[in-house]
Amino acid sequence: MRVVFVHGACVRDGSWWWHRTAKLLKGRGVASVAPALPSCGEAGPPGGVGGPGLTEDVAAVRQVLRDSDEPTVVVAHSYGGIITAEAAAGIGSVRHLLLISSYLPEIGQSLSEFGDGSPAPFLDVDPEAGTFEVRPELLVDTFLQDCDPEVQAQAADHLARQSVQVTGQPIGAAAWQQVPTTYVVCTQDRGTPARLQREFARRADNVVELHAGHHPFLSRPAEVRDLLLNL
Repeated sequence: MRVVFVHGACVRDGSWWWHRTAKLLKGRGVASVAPALPSCGEAGPPGGVGGPGLTEDVAAVRQVLRDSDEPTVVVAHSYGGIITAEAAAGIGSVRHLLLISSYLPEIGQSLSEFGDGSPAPFLDVDPEAGTFEVRPELLVDTFLQDCDPEVQAQAADHLARQSVQVTGQPIGAAAWQQVPTTYVVCTQDRGTPARLQREFARRADNVVELHAGHHPFLSRPAEVRDLLLNL
């Protein structure tokens, strides 16, 4: 088995965000990879007006999934669930989706349809540049309050301005309709409240609740590893 990690919005260096869980999986003989997302400026052109968006993110993840015939579990976090819905569709090697505090869209839905029409208070949107980012001063209290100080200190160096166009682009497929799906509700998440996660989780086959914030793969990596090994 291998694991493909798909990170969320407004961050870069996916391998860093997943490194605590990936290290534990490697110790059990399970390889993993975290594709670079073009809309976050990870694949060359910066995000913004005229830059890469959801289509390019989907293509990047889909290419990684096609690179191997090995049975694969895709782990998607937050915005990563939007990408994975389309990217994992029709890929025979994908055996399970594990969605962590993630959006779970129907075909034709976009990220913007899950909000109330206004930007979340922890986001800074620059319409002229066509980008958005997490406000650094709100990063820890909103997303990493249950992580240790070392992780909190390093996280700010792994933020990115992302193409805002990804919020309005609809998906063209829904892999969770074809592949067994487990949804992880993070009950202490201050970014995506648990009540909203539970609404998204209704579309999944199985639901697990963790007493954790938005990034349990950093704050409770052993529990995330065990969930994956059980799959």
